[in-house]
Amino acid sequence: MHIIKLNAIDSTNTYLKKISSKEAMDDYTTVTANYQTHGRGQMGTIWDSEKAKNLMCSIFKDCSKVSIKNQFYISMVTSLAIVKTLQSFSTPKLSVKWPNDILSENKKICGILIENVIKNNKPEASIIGIGLNVNQTEFKHLPNASSLRVITGTVFNTDELLQLLIKNLKYYFTILEKGILNVLKNEYENLLFRKDKPSTFKDATGVMFSGFINGISNSGKLQVTLEDEILKEFDLKEVQLLY
Repeated sequence: MHIIKLNAIDSTNTYLKKISSKEAMDDYTTVTANYQTHGRGQMGTIWDSEKAKNLMCSIFKDCSKVSIKNQFYISMVTSLAIVKTLQSFSTPKLSVKWPNDILSENKKICGILIENVIKNNKPEASIIGIGLNVNQTEFKHLPNASSLRVITGTVFNTDELLQLLIKNLKYYFTILEKGILNVLKNEYENLLFRKDKPSTFKDATGVMFSGFINGISNSGKLQVTLEDEILKEFDLKEVQLLY
């Protein structure tokens, strides 16, 4: 396993994507940084982090054995690996806020940004970006954010967290590559934040509505039962689950 440690970089995902496009890359090659000047989150958001306090990494994964229709399972595997890692450190009340924010005590502690490399309509590789709030204790203007230290009272070693995370990623990717999809989907759905609870959503036009999260489709769409008992599926850009 090859780990590239950087002091500061614009974005670990951007850096890894650039070097992987120019040279052959070993599976699970990982780039970590103490500080990102332009860390990126889902949907173009910014991931802000104090220097040397958190785990910010990007991992190269060969995904040639994953069919294009099962791309969302890469996200599922990543979420499950992070949760399994955090469970090893007694992190309480873990859940996944669809599609892939990791929560503890209903506070966001980890974000994931996955960028897939597609060639000839087949996944070739994924750049898996992970931002885990570890030892940071202040989150200005982010009322829904927290960290492992705030929640558990413990100071963590980010290298130790990373080693276990990669081990758990390998475990779940083995299951995916064997095609045992139902195991991954069931485990992911059991972790869904607000599953089977009355929840409030906002659609792409800003209209708010109520419903119950049932689960997800194989393609990763959120399945919601609306007030009139109709089951509807929503894509990532079509709906936002509010806290």
